[in-house]
Amino acid sequence: MPLLLALWTGQRQGDLLRFTWSAYDGTHIRLRQSKTGVRVQIPVGAPLKVALDEAAKCKCSPTVLLNSDGRPWTQDGFRASWGKASDKAGIEGVTFNDLRGTAVTRLAIEGCSEAEIATITGHTLGDVRTILNTHYLSRDPALGESAIHKLEMGYAKRAAVIKTGTETSK
Repeated sequence: MPLLLALWTGQRQGDLLRFTWSAYDGTHIRLRQSKTGVRVQIPVGAPLKVALDEAAKCKCSPTVLLNSDGRPWTQDGFRASWGKASDKAGIEGVTFNDLRGTAVTRLAIEGCSEAEIATITGHTLGDVRTILNTHYLSRDPALGESAIHKLEMGYAKRAAVIKTGTETSK
């Protein structure tokens, strides 16, 4: 659940650990970011909704994310458990907070504008741009694939116009 929440909301670890059921209405997550005070209203994507709705059947605590004892995570406890899980999965050199940048990148790859991304994650427009330019998009091969696909589609469309003498529908 922490991974899904991070990937589908782009929120900080601390805010996700404080996330309560009262902030989820079945379609949106509403929260105030503790670091910046920014209020975000995040539409819940289908994969996250399935997980949240399943977890909501129990609601063993006001807090959504619970440790193996059924208690809310502490920052240190979560960090230790996340580290163990990362080690077991062979993941090195990244932290849970890097998932925030991953969420920004995933949204950008799917064509979201910087303003749309900032609305979901609570970043400023400048921060979104910096994250994309500095850390993520320059390394994502999916962008290269997308660019070449668009180039091919553009050439194919222009060739059809030349061949028929009329513009084709999109």
